[in-house]
Amino acid sequence: MSHKIGKPALPEKRAVFATLWETSRGRFHEEAESATRTPFQRDRDRIIHSSGFRRLKQKTQVFVAHEGDHYRTRLTHSLEVAQIARSVARRLGVDEDLAEAMALAHDLGHPPFGHAGEDQLDACMEAYEGFDHNAQTLRVVTRLEQRYPNFDGLNLTWEMLEGLVKHNGPLITDGTPVSALPAAFRDFPQLERLELDQFAGPEAQIAALADDIAYNNHDIDDGIAAGLFTIDDMLHLPMVGDVFRSVRIEHPVLDTQRTVYEAVRRLIGLWVDDLVTETSARVAKYNPQSAAEVRALPEPLVAFSEDFDAQQRALRAFLFERMYKHYKVNRMRSQAKRVLKELFELFLAEPDILPPPLRQDAEQAPEARRARLVCDYIAGMTDNYAIDLHRKVFSIEGIV
Repeated sequence: MSHKIGKPALPEKRAVFATLWETSRGRFHEEAESATRTPFQRDRDRIIHSSGFRRLKQKTQVFVAHEGDHYRTRLTHSLEVAQIARSVARRLGVDEDLAEAMALAHDLGHPPFGHAGEDQLDACMEAYEGFDHNAQTLRVVTRLEQRYPNFDGLNLTWEMLEGLVKHNGPLITDGTPVSALPAAFRDFPQLERLELDQFAGPEAQIAALADDIAYNNHDIDDGIAAGLFTIDDMLHLPMVGDVFRSVRIEHPVLDTQRTVYEAVRRLIGLWVDDLVTETSARVAKYNPQSAAEVRALPEPLVAFSEDFDAQQRALRAFLFERMYKHYKVNRMRSQAKRVLKELFELFLAEPDILPPPLRQDAEQAPEARRARLVCDYIAGMTDNYAIDLHRKVFSIEGIV
């Protein structure tokens, strides 16, 4: 057995543009600092201990949770994103704990049934300013989690909240008014203090692209496992096809499952290497001297190369056509949307069947606020809970 261990490429010291926990802008509700954890480690722990994080274990990534035990859920996806984010943050010399916390929290606002659920809730809320899962994430961590005696939410640091709201980039571009943002963003009274016209800090940018790396590559694994497409169907794709061919050449008798695992492992490595290489080139180009300077740059500091972006687009187009639009997935989407639509309409019309204390709030609220309360309730459900609740309230068998 060989005991030779290769030396990973790690930075010798913290990058000058890293977010410094020592100078965090703090929390909006004053608290004594922890004696044993940095502010960002504390943020990470609060995410992990939250009810919303635990519920991700039964929320759809692509396949509804009850379809099988081995497909990704929002929880396993978030853990995979966190692992990739920590690896990239370590190589670039920025704060690993902040990058990990961002990755763990980025999907807290997702409703049951994945993007089908989001689309349906947005349609249900059309007359009440809509639904957006990124905005809902902010709502979860600043209002809906109720675990502490002195405030609602998790009271995360400024850096965490700023990164979460800018998961897809600056919120205000080309003069976009704050009034045009989703209601769940605007409901946060400190929103405009998060520098909405700038990019997020480096760790948040890393977490956002780690998200892309995770779902791009793990959708390959889940799609093949579900029988939606085969390895041979992917051989024409740039880079992806080359990697699968190389695995087959090196391991000609390997079974399909191990071939997929090995190819996906290599693909993640290639994506991470490209992200680090392109970001390092941009660091050399712009020479930012602080995280604040990273936010103020004219383009993201953390990015893939143009070549990898093109290959990523080709993969996404393939997955969209062969996986997300597959009739089996469309059937799940159709069923999921029907479940949420019927639950929303029922609870909006009959708030007296909501559980306490939500019932008391909803019964007294004007229609728009009642709709938002119902939306919050449904968005927090797991797939299994929504399915079971729908059966109970719409089937005679549910009467107890």
